[in-house]
Amino acid sequence: MSSLHLTLKKSPIGRTQGQKATLVGLGLRKINGTVVLEDTPSIRGMVKKVIHLVEVSEITEAS
Repeated sequence: MSSLHLTLKKSPIGRTQGQKATLVGLGLRKINGTVVLEDTPSIRGMVKKVIHLVEVSEITEAS
């Protein structure tokens, strides 16, 4: 199973309400705040909506 490491790089100030809500849903609240989430289709869709605000790196777990 792989995971996504997300870091908020740009401010949500001046963005649409939907983009702000998506960032909160992902758990990103402050600039340079990071979260590690499971790589699921729903998370990928949320990331796609705010890709211009976040930095994404994929973490693969060897079994």
